[in-house]
This record gives sequence, structure tokens and C-alpha cells, in this order.
Amino acid sequence: MRLFAYALREYDELGYMREAASQMGFEFDWTSEYPTLENAHLASRHDALCIITNPMPADLLDAFWAQGVRYLSTRTIGYEHIDVAHARELGMRVSNAPYPPEGVANYAIMLMLMAQRKVKLLARHSAAQDFGLRGKLGKDISTSTVGVIGTGRIGSTVVRHLSGFGCKILAYDPYPNDDVGAHATYVDLDTLLAQSDAITLHAPGLAENYHMLDSAAFAKMKDGMVLVNAARGMLVDTEALVAAVESGKVGAAALDTIENEADLYYRDLSRDVLPNRDRSVLMAFPNVIVSPHMAFYTAEDVRAMIFNSAGALLAFSRGEETPFELRA
Repeated sequence: MRLFAYALREYDELGYMREAASQMGFEFDWTSEYPTLENAHLASRHDALCIITNPMPADLLDAFWAQGVRYLSTRTIGYEHIDVAHARELGMRVSNAPYPPEGVANYAIMLMLMAQRKVKLLARHSAAQDFGLRGKLGKDISTSTVGVIGTGRIGSTVVRHLSGFGCKILAYDPYPNDDVGAHATYVDLDTLLAQSDAITLHAPGLAENYHMLDSAAFAKMKDGMVLVNAARGMLVDTEALVAAVESGKVGAAALDTIENEADLYYRDLSRDVLPNRDRSVLMAFPNVIVSPHMAFYTAEDVRAMIFNSAGALLAFSRGEETPFELRA
């Protein structure tokens, strides 16, 4: 197998890719550029393509198919950036790359703690040498009722780790996980929204979950609740969230992912004017944290993303099955 990797980061991913190539026995070339119609020719003479969160619409998939690419893997769990249905129409096999759940789970809990203890406001004031206490009273997670929406691998890990804080945990998922029942109480979504002091999202980015939290959902929540999203930006209606923050319905939010963030993160855009007004508005609030979709970013997870992505592509090249294959 000859693999070509786009948007490969030389300061972390490249080392793991070299390790994977040595252990698994494949050749690869790479670029730090994101894939475009203009640079699709770089993948010529390669049968496998490895990407990250960059959009892969039908015309770009057609271009790579014309270059001889037959297998595609994204180094992410999420795959909504790929037109998987069109890839399969072409005959291109596609996979994602799961990684250990602890990194995202613990990051979500960290965000919740930061939001409840008003760390963004504290940091701003401390930098200005304002060491007063007014307006900085936080809430202890141990006395909170925490709602966990989605109890797959990451959500169930959040529940297990949260249980050590002593908080009451409510959970919602159309497909309950028996292991979660040892630490949390499954309830319907409306009950979770109404009773939770803090809510953390871990639902998948499926069409039926689009704007799961809209204005109607926010209206059912406690005044001053805390929202954490380290899952998918499309789960939250940004306009409704802004209104909820402005009204005080949402007392704080900590967001690792937001809507319309494609092609935004993992690049140095410090000198650019970003065409993303939602992010600008959210960042302006003293009680809203926005981090650049990096809950996954641990050494353990990055290595797993590279190895699982390469492993799936190798399975494709050998005509074998892989649990990571995506079927539209």
C-alpha cells in the first residue's frame, strides 16, 4: 500500500506515521496542506488517502478517484465532512479512526469545572491585577446535578469519572448502556434538561441530532445552568445559545466545538479576519469558553488516530474487513 496523508502535522503526527509505517510495512508521502482540487495531483500513484477534518465533497472525491485513490480514511471519529455516500458510489472504501475515550471525557469534565468556577473571568481579572472577589462566586461540582446526553464510549467514560466527584448524575440516550446504570440514572430528555445544573453533550453528529438544543430546549432548563459541548457543534443552535446566555438562562458555557468551524481550526490564523461571527460573539462573553476543537489532543489519542487510520487503509488494500469502515 502507498498512502498519501494531507494536513499531516510534522510536530506530532509525522513521528507516529513513521512509526506506523515501520511497524505495519507501508510507504507514505505527505503534505501539511489541506486537500484541494489544485493539489489533488499530489496523491497520484497512491491508492490510499489519509485526511483530517477538511471537507471532502463529491467533486474532490472524483478528483482523487481519477488519481487512482481507492481508499480513504479520516484521522477522526467524526466523518460528517466526507460525502460517504458518493465515495461508496465510486467504489471508494472509507473509514474513520476511533481513539481512547478518556482524553475527550476528561477534557469535558475540565471544561465543566472551569465554567462552574468562572475561570475565564478569573484569568481576565487576574491579568489586569484585579484580585477582588465580587462576581466570581462559583459552584461546586460535588453539589451539582449533572446531565450527560449521549452515553457511548465517551459519554459513559464521563459518567464513570464524574462519579468520583460525588455529584448526582442523570443520563439520556436512546440506547441505554447497562454499565452507566451503576453511576447514573437514565431519564427522558425533558427531565434531564429541567433538573440539571450542568449538561454535557456526547451525542453523535447525526442528522436527527441537528440543533438538539434549540430555543425550546433552553426554555426547559434551569436558570443559570452550565452547558458543555465537546462533541459536535451542530448539536447546539448557536443563535438560541447566544440568546440564552444574554438572558441568563445559560449561566456559563464551555464549548470545544461550535457550528460552522470547518476549515477553521488547526492552523495559525492569528493575522486573519475570521469570517465567523458566531465565534466572535461567543468569545466576547466573559462566561463563555471557546476552545479550538482539541479535546482529543493527547499523545495517546493522536497516536491511536494515526495507527487506526493506517490500519483501516491496510485492511482495505488487502480486501479485508475493518470495524472502522463507514457505510453511508
